[in-house]
Amino acid sequence: MRDFRKQQVWVKSHRLTLKVYEITATFPREELYSLTSQIRRACASIPTNIAEGCGRETDLDFARFLQIAMGSASEVEYLFMLANSLDFIENIQYNELNEEIVEIRKCSHLS
Repeated sequence: MRDFRKQQVWVKSHRLTLKVYEITATFPREELYSLTSQIRRACASIPTNIAEGCGRETDLDFARFLQIAMGSASEVEYLFMLANSLDFIENIQYNELNEEIVEIRKCSHLS
């Protein structure tokens, strides 16, 4: 078993999740049960699946959970795009968040 806290991809995705919670706190109140909730759950799914994969016995199981986490990363990428299109986040913030998603994907290939 791996220690998920030592996986660079987990560290980066955990930091992104914390940032997403902070950013979505500024979203319109009427989005609380829709986009805010969706983006938070999808983002939290990334480090959650990495942690679960680390708790599995085989490399194949770990790889499967890493793939699931990267699927969630794609979902988050789209949700950032949607939030930007709805003017909930500015272009600069959107670009920074996208760079973090790209970095997480790169790290996932090294795990």
